[in-house]
Amino acid sequence: MKPDLFEAPDYYNLDELLTDEHKLVRDAAREWVKRDVSPIIEEAAQKAEFPKSIINGLAEIGAFGPYIPEEYGGAGLDQISYGLIMQEIERGDSGVRSTASVQSSLVMYPIWKYGNEEQRNKYLPKLASGEWIGSFGLTEPDHGSNPGAMVTNFKDMGDHYLLNGAKMWISNAPFCNVAVVWAKNEEGRIHGLIVERGMEGFTTPETHNKWSLRASATGELIFDNVKVPKENLLPNKSGLGAPLGCLDSARFGIAWGAIGAAMDCYDTALRYSKERMQFGKPIGQFQLQQKKLAEMITEITKAQLLAWRLGVMRENGTATSAQISMAKRNNVEMAINIAREARQMLGGMGISGEYSIMRHSMNLESVITYEGTHDIHLLITGLDVTGLNAFK
Repeated sequence: MKPDLFEAPDYYNLDELLTDEHKLVRDAAREWVKRDVSPIIEEAAQKAEFPKSIINGLAEIGAFGPYIPEEYGGAGLDQISYGLIMQEIERGDSGVRSTASVQSSLVMYPIWKYGNEEQRNKYLPKLASGEWIGSFGLTEPDHGSNPGAMVTNFKDMGDHYLLNGAKMWISNAPFCNVAVVWAKNEEGRIHGLIVERGMEGFTTPETHNKWSLRASATGELIFDNVKVPKENLLPNKSGLGAPLGCLDSARFGIAWGAIGAAMDCYDTALRYSKERMQFGKPIGQFQLQQKKLAEMITEITKAQLLAWRLGVMRENGTATSAQISMAKRNNVEMAINIAREARQMLGGMGISGEYSIMRHSMNLESVITYEGTHDIHLLITGLDVTGLNAFK
């Protein structure tokens, strides 16, 4: 593995918009990625294995529930700090960021926001410390962009609920200790249930043969007459808006994380353009290569400003779901385009595991689809600006 020489681009001096705490949090995450992720991630991706050795490190840098209050084991940070941590982790690998994002926004967030005090105290400290890993069960084999049509359901059996159904494409599923699962009750209302590993009838088969997010563990959540204690129902919010609120938090993290992947591809291409000699001069001296680099840094800068402004609004409670969708869609598209351009700049070396670009490019093919596909987010913006619903 080549040494990690990454230098973050900041063309518009965005550091001036960050507090000292923001920069401390970001720099700690950046150094951890350089030390503990970069040296092992290529081999992990080649082997299609999640490197469980990094779980403690993720907890130590505050990647699990950064904004969860300290009384529940979280770091008590603000939304921009959360975004910056996701940016730095995804600079290392999108799959590793997925693990942290799911843990934070899709497992800890609903327990914190929709759970009761007993549930918060039971689960959040273990999730924040990395002792437990969580997963989020919404997507089903036949219901992805239309989660409201889910068929996973539970029935009231008097002293417990009986849960049946299946969820698919679930990050962390193969080794999760706990899953926040969304299912319909007998009236068809969607509720969140906390399902723990070891409950009879609950299995988590792993999904193999992925070409993307290979260093992330993906699987299914299968429920065959699982008896779920009644105290495991999240009591404070129900309906489709409950899981969508979690996805808002996760999509916010993705909008920041994708910038990290783009920055890594840009930095790699820029460095390579100064070192690779062709026709007696570095390729960075050729006009077409400069065009690529100039467009990359322009798009990264625009995405940084978009994410920062969204972070300010998210922190003060004014960011809308549609605004979060716009940032997720824009920034992931920006990142995947930069990955493709950077791959071309490196020529044949661009597909080699000696460099991170091809891995980022493959990973971003998942990021552009999950937690709202590229097209769905476009239609969310369309609905917001026209008031006309293309989904009906």
